[in-house]
Amino acid sequence: MRNYQSIEYKNDQINLWSDIDNDSFEDDALELEEEEESFGTEMGGRRRRRRRRSRRRSRRSRRRTRGRRRAPSRRRAPRRGRPRRRVPRARRTDPRRLQRLIKSQARAMANRIIRERDIRKLRARFGRIFTTFDPADIIENQQETVTKGLWSGGIGNLLEMHISANQTATQQRYYYEIFNSASTAVGSEPQFSIAWGHVGGSGSADEGGQVNDTPSRAIYSQYRNLLLEPNDKFFSINGVDNSNCFFINVNRARFKERLDEGNIEINIQPLSGNGAVNATFTGSQVSASTAAPHSSVIRLIDDSKITDTRIGQAGQIYSLVSGSIEQGVHSPTNPVHYGLVYPQVGVVVIGGNGMNASASFNIVSGSEIDGGNAKKLFIAMSHSAAELTDPSGDRLGFQARSSEKVKSTHYFVRVKNSEYNFSNNPTFVTGSRGQFKQPTFLFDPKVYITSIGLYNNRRELLATAKLSKPLLKSFTREALIKVKLDF
Repeated sequence: MRNYQSIEYKNDQINLWSDIDNDSFEDDALELEEEEESFGTEMGGRRRRRRRRSRRRSRRSRRRTRGRRRAPSRRRAPRRGRPRRRVPRARRTDPRRLQRLIKSQARAMANRIIRERDIRKLRARFGRIFTTFDPADIIENQQETVTKGLWSGGIGNLLEMHISANQTATQQRYYYEIFNSASTAVGSEPQFSIAWGHVGGSGSADEGGQVNDTPSRAIYSQYRNLLLEPNDKFFSINGVDNSNCFFINVNRARFKERLDEGNIEINIQPLSGNGAVNATFTGSQVSASTAAPHSSVIRLIDDSKITDTRIGQAGQIYSLVSGSIEQGVHSPTNPVHYGLVYPQVGVVVIGGNGMNASASFNIVSGSEIDGGNAKKLFIAMSHSAAELTDPSGDRLGFQARSSEKVKSTHYFVRVKNSEYNFSNNPTFVTGSRGQFKQPTFLFDPKVYITSIGLYNNRRELLATAKLSKPLLKSFTREALIKVKLDF
């Protein structure tokens, strides 16, 4: 503002200088000379007359070129004794007046811009086919944990367990694939697998190669490489090394990210292995115990509710302890440990020592004997799921859930009363001139919102959100619809 006023002030001074009539000074000088003529000689009078004529000629030439504005020339100081004419001072522009003028013009321009914008908005509402999202109506990077039943169909408690009929005898020496129904039935899907391993290769016969190169040794080594640290040789359960373990491996198609800790429960019915000869108590010869079945069942859960997780090579690790989902850990201050849970890879490890002591598994541990130990765990779990219930009447199957963290973006679609009251559907109009099919549509149209499309800046359709039911829209109704886009 200061620079503008300074320039305006300088321009005013230049204009004032250019408006001064320089001829008035020359007229005064001529009058003085005429007064002196009476005192001069005749020769002096001639010189004065010539000088006078010359000045008059130059004055006439200057009048012809007066239309061109030029900067004022520097005047010579008047001679001593001559009268001196006072030059009026330039009139200064009032800065406050100039500032008020600028403000009023700026206000008028702003009001005109706002009025034009409002008119454009009003015109766009009645023929609008899309609306740009306001940044406040978009909420990004929302994260939530979603859980569902682990087994096929979203079931959380697996009650039917069937060994695959498609496995060969050689495959069953390594593991048993468990289906939710007969493997040949329509809709049957694999749920999990059961394997048993021994660090030295005992409990199974070799495959005709080197000594102790048996399936049990291969299984133990495979899970040791997958789950333990490089220098660990044994699975340690509550500080006790277990040379043989059962491995429950959930089928990868059953969970997206991980098992949901705190919602895992395995029920095991003890076997009738007490007093039996170990070498002959193979998986094909065992049966579930019938002595007080409901009170003797072993219920196992993870200890995520009472302890913090540990981190290992395979991610988070929890202990498998005695308890139930409904009642929690039995004896939280001194729980009974049976195994380990690796939720991020979907593996549960159950120690063979605990099954021998509490469930009478009498695991076959002789060399070059096909003990079929993995089948023992299948019989104990399937019998519990099919026959046993808890005090509340719930079946004691294999309970588990999967969980995943889902990132999403929420879009809030605001439909005002004056917007989207007409349809591009051909049934909305009739005739070749596009007249409304119903006369009431002219002043009181009614349409139904069925879907919302999300477009990019190039107006390319990226996603479509379907409403659960059509939503009535008219000039007297507004709508707020939240669209959730998961990633």
